[in-house]
Amino acid sequence: MTQDINQDGQLTPADEQNLPVAIHKSGFVNIVGNPNVGKSTLMNDLVGERISIITQKAQTTRHRIMGIVNTPEYQIVFSDTPGVLKPKYKMQEGMLAFSEGALTDADILLYVTDVVEDPTKNADFLAKVAKETIPVLLVINKIDLLKDNTELEKIVDRWKELLPKAEIFPTSAKEHFNVQALMQRIVELLPAGEPYFGKDALTDKPARFFVTEIIREKILLNYDKEIPYSTEVIVESFEEKENSIHIMAVIYVERDSQKGILIGRQGAMLKRVGTESRKDIEKFFGKSVYLELFVKVEPNWRNRENKLRQFGYIE
Repeated sequence: MTQDINQDGQLTPADEQNLPVAIHKSGFVNIVGNPNVGKSTLMNDLVGERISIITQKAQTTRHRIMGIVNTPEYQIVFSDTPGVLKPKYKMQEGMLAFSEGALTDADILLYVTDVVEDPTKNADFLAKVAKETIPVLLVINKIDLLKDNTELEKIVDRWKELLPKAEIFPTSAKEHFNVQALMQRIVELLPAGEPYFGKDALTDKPARFFVTEIIREKILLNYDKEIPYSTEVIVESFEEKENSIHIMAVIYVERDSQKGILIGRQGAMLKRVGTESRKDIEKFFGKSVYLELFVKVEPNWRNRENKLRQFGYIE
């Protein structure tokens, strides 16, 4: 076709209408796997923002958290999910439901493992992944812990037996090794489609959610044994002004003894959690923050359906 050019050397409007239209791509990329394999670190690296909290403790992620990557050509909606586990509480049943639900609504599935975990762990869930018809990308994380390629080759061969249809990506999310190659493959596999969220969206979660996650992260980092797992954080007041935010949050525990440990002698431990949380919340929002923390006892909340519904584990 001959193209008409105007006096300024530009295509005429009629010819511009005949040019090929770039196809926009969009899709849901869900991240699943066992606890402590680095799913949240990988999610944050792929998104380029600190969306999910990260600690060395298992069950750090309790909810399904979306992180959205936007360019003019595509929108990727990543979902970080709780680690797959055998439920001991109704709360953990809700966490497992988040992970299993991620198998049903994904366009691309990232199954994350690492170089130290037993590949047969939670075999039932792995069997479901093996039956998936959508693209499955197997991410073998933490390869920086290996001594040589021989060890990696053995691990890769084992996973080829378990997930023969999956594409394998050895990575180190912590060191940002091979994450860009993984991202490029995700973009290639994205289906054509319009954006699911606004192009300026970073996540589907409200501001209050990230406040609770930051506080819960500090609890995970400052306490051992049962305390971090028996707590839940709820923001009861979030008053935002132009340059400041006033937040009142409640930390729920299951027993009076846990409340005493959480508060600490003369309130010292709770003060530490509050100070560390406030600093990170200020970084997150870019504003000064006044944070008030309270501790309340809610017996056996991890097994009470009404409380789990209130805390967002049951829809």
